[in-house]
Amino acid sequence: MRIKLPIEIIELESSNYHVLVSSKMIDGTIDNWVIDTGASKSVFDKNLADFIAFTEEGAEELHAANMSEEPLKTSLGILKPLFFGKLKVENMKVALFDMNQINELYENVADIKICGLLGSDFLLRNNAVIDYKRKVLKLSV
Repeated sequence: MRIKLPIEIIELESSNYHVLVSSKMIDGTIDNWVIDTGASKSVFDKNLADFIAFTEEGAEELHAANMSEEPLKTSLGILKPLFFGKLKVENMKVALFDMNQINELYENVADIKICGLLGSDFLLRNNAVIDYKRKVLKLSV
């Protein structure tokens, strides 16, 4: 199955672009994800507990570039089913992280709130291709 999802490219600072894609959560709400090709693991905001099916505390250390020299302590989580377009994603494993500070930046600059970062684990598993010219994320599953 091939899926094309619209992406939004926002400029947080001069020449500092972030690529966003939306998902539909189990309750029908739409949330934004930052596509982060440099992140090895997808990350989800632990404050959005209604969308987390399972949590394993103290299981992971996340090395985040430019955020801290020390690894961030996170827990692992499995999300409730969600949709990226027609793609239903079940049992998505994520690192759970408090994204309040990150969301403050996004809200102040672009009036956008994000629920997480889509990392290389998701992008590779779904054979993702970012088409910047057409502003589309292509998934082949």
